[in-house]
Amino acid sequence: MSIQDAGTLGVIASLIGLGFALWQRNFVMAQNAGNETMQRISAAIQRGAQAFLSREYRAVSILVVVITLVLVLLSGLEGSGMSIWTAVAFVSGAVASGLAGYIGMYIAVRANVRTTQAASESLNRGLRVAFASGTVMGTVVVSLALLGVSILFVLLSGQLPAPQAASALAGFGFGGTSIAIFARVGGGIYTKAADVGADLVGKTEAGIPEDDPRNPATIADNVGDNVGDVAGMGSDLFESYASSIIAAISLATLGAGLAQDMQLAGQLFPLLVAAAGLIIGMICTFLVRTQEGASQEMLLGSLRRGIYSASALVGLAIILIGGGLGLGNGVIAATLAGLIGGVLIGYFTEFFTATSYGPTRGLSDSASGGAGIVVIRGLALGMLSTLAPVIVVVLVTLVATAATGLYGVAVAAVGMLSTLGITLATDAYGPVADNAGGIAEMAELDDSVRDRTDALDSLGNTTAATGKGFAIGSAAMTALALTTAFITALGGSESSTTLAAVILDARLITGVFIGAMLPYIFSALTMRAVGDAAQSIVEEVRRQFREIPGIMEGSGEPDYERCVAISTDNAIRQMLLPGIVAVAVPVLIALLTALGQDNALGQFVGRETLVGVLVGSLASAFMLAVMMANAGGAWDNAKKFIEAGHLGGKGSDAHKAAVVGDTVGDPFKDTSGPSLNILLKLLAIVSLVIAPMLTSAPVA
Repeated sequence: MSIQDAGTLGVIASLIGLGFALWQRNFVMAQNAGNETMQRISAAIQRGAQAFLSREYRAVSILVVVITLVLVLLSGLEGSGMSIWTAVAFVSGAVASGLAGYIGMYIAVRANVRTTQAASESLNRGLRVAFASGTVMGTVVVSLALLGVSILFVLLSGQLPAPQAASALAGFGFGGTSIAIFARVGGGIYTKAADVGADLVGKTEAGIPEDDPRNPATIADNVGDNVGDVAGMGSDLFESYASSIIAAISLATLGAGLAQDMQLAGQLFPLLVAAAGLIIGMICTFLVRTQEGASQEMLLGSLRRGIYSASALVGLAIILIGGGLGLGNGVIAATLAGLIGGVLIGYFTEFFTATSYGPTRGLSDSASGGAGIVVIRGLALGMLSTLAPVIVVVLVTLVATAATGLYGVAVAAVGMLSTLGITLATDAYGPVADNAGGIAEMAELDDSVRDRTDALDSLGNTTAATGKGFAIGSAAMTALALTTAFITALGGSESSTTLAAVILDARLITGVFIGAMLPYIFSALTMRAVGDAAQSIVEEVRRQFREIPGIMEGSGEPDYERCVAISTDNAIRQMLLPGIVAVAVPVLIALLTALGQDNALGQFVGRETLVGVLVGSLASAFMLAVMMANAGGAWDNAKKFIEAGHLGGKGSDAHKAAVVGDTVGDPFKDTSGPSLNILLKLLAIVSLVIAPMLTSAPVA
């Protein structure tokens, strides 16, 4: 099979995926949108989400233009080793990533009210509508990423030398990451500022239910679910998916871990696996359905049925594709290891966050001891939950490298993300179900409707946590694969430097410390941003309760738009610094390395420093992100477990303590934790893009 053949198959699979997403979109839009009140509430959420995303994309487009100009200038510099194709790929990745996030949010804010209405008919009907909207998101993300990589792979093949081709192809992932970092950070700041602000004043001070229409911040809260967990997550996993394929192609192109006669097959393999995974994932979405009165365990089982079936079929496809290309058992074993690792990470995340299992139920029980105990136990749970994902990633890495060297790391990441279409669908389903519950509360629908939407929402909390765990694990594997490609592009795989000399090199060690520090600085910036924005929301909600007559009695109309505007302004303003830090660090080190090639500066900063930054940030961000995501998910579900009638139910002391834990956990799981995924990938992809600038730098 030729490169053109594989690229054509990738394009065909992508177009089928986009057609399937359109069909699912039409199914969602054909559903009943409910009564006039429900439609009015949904329209307010739509306007808020559209306004935020438009402002965010306008701000990010400025950065995209600046980076594109820099890449164009670098390609024109003699000796830079950069190609104009890098700039073309960068713009393509940025546009595709932004489009994927926009489409996902577009359908989510229209599916929410239809899910509410469907839940008034049956639990299964509500699940099907919400999951169909998630399927649109998952399929679009995978299809656009595969389409872009396939086209660029065909266009670049044979036109550029191997290092330049790898750098240019990485530009597509860099473009996706540039959108993702701001979509994740900006969306995360928005959603948690609104959520925390609404909870602190509404639940804690005013004693009114979540999503009560008397709370001025409730529309902003519902908007935030979409801009953070739909648009942000979509852009995040778009980049992971594209970059895993790019890393595998780049390593095969550079000849790492494969015999020369296998290098072409090694380039084709990730594209074919991704195409097969896309088609299989679409088919398996039809397995997701449930029955009336289903327990949380049964609802989880309905989603597992789709994901596990897809994983089994993709595993079979990996064996057939690897055998057909003659790659041998090593490549197949490495890819299967990644596939199984992704399933295991999802399961362990579910174990630590779902109310069906002991850890979250134990956290709920601790609420009877007060808020302090809930916070302490939640942090401990989050820290403990890092054990399983780290062991899984370590084992996958060891198996992959033992099976087929450096190339094995990259195809393991491809295997882990091969079922992304259906995995992301289960994650994007969550915010839709959450919004559906909010609309049911604000529209004052029958209690039976709210009971069904609460069941779907509780499931959504678990799927969102599982999706974040999967995103973190796959981000770690993708970043490791990109780092491997970067080192290979520098010629590290051919270096005769001894292991001891490399490890003891001062530039590498200092880089590790800098890299390990970055996730903490990044998290501090995003947590502080949420705190500042939430404070503004708290003050505004208090002002409205004070100054607008009749809000608490239901006769006065809160100013929802003001809270939406406050969240939007704060998120847009405060998302810039964390993103700039992530891009600037590798570029600054590269510039210092270039400046120090012929003078004493080279003793302190070199390309080893950047390798150290990548390694340090990978290890630090991976565990910190898992801890934050799982602790936040457990706090949220512990609160919902009490609200379901346990330990005194809503309004009890245990419930008040659990609300405090959930307030702490909100920015953990929806802002800082998920944003770390993109930090470690952005550092790696920027390094791979600028690798040609560093190939002439001396090695210690």
